[in-house]
Amino acid sequence: MDHQKQLTDLKPVHKFFVGIDSDGCVFDTMEIKQKEFFIPVALKYFDLFPIAKPLRETWEFVNLYSVNRGVNRFPALIKVFELLAERKEVRESGCSLPDLRLLKEWIKSETKLSNATLGRFIEGKADHGLLKVYEWSETVNREIGEWLHGIPPFRWARKTISRISDSADAIVVSQTPLEALLREWKEHGMDDHVRLIAGQEHGTKAEHIALSAKGKYPDDMIILIGDAPGDLEAAKRNNVLFYPIIPGTESISWEKLYTEAFDRFLSGTYKGGYEASLISEFRRSLPDTPPWHSRS
Repeated sequence: MDHQKQLTDLKPVHKFFVGIDSDGCVFDTMEIKQKEFFIPVALKYFDLFPIAKPLRETWEFVNLYSVNRGVNRFPALIKVFELLAERKEVRESGCSLPDLRLLKEWIKSETKLSNATLGRFIEGKADHGLLKVYEWSETVNREIGEWLHGIPPFRWARKTISRISDSADAIVVSQTPLEALLREWKEHGMDDHVRLIAGQEHGTKAEHIALSAKGKYPDDMIILIGDAPGDLEAAKRNNVLFYPIIPGTESISWEKLYTEAFDRFLSGTYKGGYEASLISEFRRSLPDTPPWHSRS
């Protein structure tokens, strides 16, 4: 299937376009997936039990509580191990970290960072470290699909997205694997509120917006809703608007979007000082300095 053609073929029905991130934004699944699936599987596949405590802290900082929140799992994996390599307790443990040089090469040359494209890349390559990354990622997907169910959307999210769909062409813009997105949105009866669900197979979030919306709607009639700095970057790269779902106060963010911000978007008064104040608050919620630096 040509996933990106799905984006380019999307035709406007409404005057407005809304992109919506999923994990950690609509559904309260981000912490659960990282803490209960990504980390435990990494400990096993990369044989890192001797440094379990610093690995957990580093992983959670990168993927949940920092400016790297929401980044695709493969660049995030590299960031985690780069930070771990700097930590004194890790160096002193004698524990070997995986060699991810070939993974870095793949990331530089590939925009669709998914298991499928990684699987094709490693064919014929005798790189044990890269194979471990692939197996780790496949196992995470399989276990999430098997065990993670019944996590509802944040309060106000369903009501707000239903309202959005009445006035705008809405799509899901995510770096989660498509299979998981389709399952989660269908499970909660929300898939009929969006015209398309785009996952990592469709490319980057910036590509999702560029292919589905740019040139089809005026820039100030396009907005991306997200909970991570990567969402903000995707919006700004396309010169479109951004509404932050602030980590830790997600339901409040959705309520504000329903009662106030979406009306401003529709009336053309969102851009400017109002958007800037929301983005400023959002940036303050996600630091770039690891907490262990202050303990050194």
